Amino acid sequence: MSFDTLGLSADLLRAVGEQGYTEPTPIQIRSIPVVLEGRDVMASAQTGTGKTAAFTLPLLHKLAGEGSGKRVRALILVPTRELAAQVQANLDAYGRYVGLRSAVIFGGVNINPQITKLARGVDILIATPGRLMDHMQRRTVDLSKLEVLILDEADRMLDMGFLPAIERIVKALPIARQTLLFSATFSQEITALAQRFLRDPVRVETAAPNSTVELIAQKAIQVDQAKKQKLLSWMIGNEDWKQVLVFTRTKHGANKLARQLEADGLTAAAIHGNKSQGARTKALNEFKNHKVRVLVATDIAARGLDIDQLPHVVNFEIPNVPEDYVHRIGRTGRAGREGLAISLVCGAEHGLFSDIRKLVKAPIPTEVIEGYEPTEPLSRTAGKVQARGGSRQGQGSGRGQSQGRSSGGQGRSGQGSRQGSGRSDAPRAGSSGRSGGSRSGNRSGGSHGNSSGNSRSSEGQRSSSSGSSRSWGRKVA
Repeated sequence: MSFDTLGLSADLLRAVGEQGYTEPTPIQIRSIPVVLEGRDVMASAQTGTGKTAAFTLPLLHKLAGEGSGKRVRALILVPTRELAAQVQANLDAYGRYVGLRSAVIFGGVNINPQITKLARGVDILIATPGRLMDHMQRRTVDLSKLEVLILDEADRMLDMGFLPAIERIVKALPIARQTLLFSATFSQEITALAQRFLRDPVRVETAAPNSTVELIAQKAIQVDQAKKQKLLSWMIGNEDWKQVLVFTRTKHGANKLARQLEADGLTAAAIHGNKSQGARTKALNEFKNHKVRVLVATDIAARGLDIDQLPHVVNFEIPNVPEDYVHRIGRTGRAGREGLAISLVCGAEHGLFSDIRKLVKAPIPTEVIEGYEPTEPLSRTAGKVQARGGSRQGQGSGRGQSQGRSSGGQGRSGQGSRQGSGRSDAPRAGSSGRSGGSRSGNRSGGSHGNSSGNSRSSEGQRSSSSGSSRSWGRKVA
């Protein structure tokens, strides 16, 4: 099937062709015609499968020809600055012949240029919830004539505590509108959100929930926590990796690891919520342009980073929430390209990684590297690992953002830390937790296990391999 069959205008098809795309992805094939019909849509697809174009293309088609007015006709809510910038780039690329005006607003930067741009008139607005609420309170944005609302990465917005802000924003919008909800994963909370804000939505799923792209070769390496940094430096040098995205749990850990890698002779930079927007943009651009070899990031970068042909992703620390693993490794293997995702698993993270295996239902072989043999005992209790300081630090840039994770069993209760810098990209008020819990500072609520007793751990099995996934050591169960 080609894009010509989806009902898009000639101007859009021209722009798509100039980007080098000839065939739509499954999520685009199933979503675009439904969006063009005016139906509400609840869509899920694997990360890196063209989800953004699945809503930007039909949106541009619907709004074309009546733009350049003073009112905002479409609002795209996103959880992070990076994702906002990615959506804006997508709109710029596909909308170059359409004549619509768009703007992106997020916290951490001066609000006055945003006010000026909104005053000139914007057809499509991309915004993080916290900064949009700032504009609403200042009365510098008019959403009274909105035609289309898009919630992008809705699962991440809930996880970051944006539900109260989303509720306040939606309450200010016209009831008669089209609403699209796009998410990389589906959960009971996402389904409940769709039932509240969407009208008789068409549900679009192109892969099993929480599945990973087949072109991503995944493997784990058992290693003591104290040996991880040296092993990482050795792997990068021994394999001559030119571009590596590395994930840590905390901002402090990202800064420390970047410094250690630099000391080992590897060009590295850190990106996280405490960095200014200018510093984050610079680090990302230098990484894309191969001036920086290793980009060390917290989970804020798991959504919104779109790097062409990124070959390697490393989980330096295993995420406390299994779904975050899906988004982390989804930075590679994008647009039909192969990728390699490696997880460095210490003894205390064994239970967390078992939960990931059960979630993704994919074989993830485990290896031990000669010279880095683990000595730590394995913890088989899931959810026991916490970020330094007793809680997971906030990954977003907003003030008052609660990001605590589970400290016991498989539940998600615990103390949420309030980290962040700059103006708000997070809601000022606390937000509701998952499974009916509370997210205001302390996170409470019912247990939210991520695995089923029927799920099979696929330790010791070999995954489908990309050209990069060579084995350095022996495979273990």
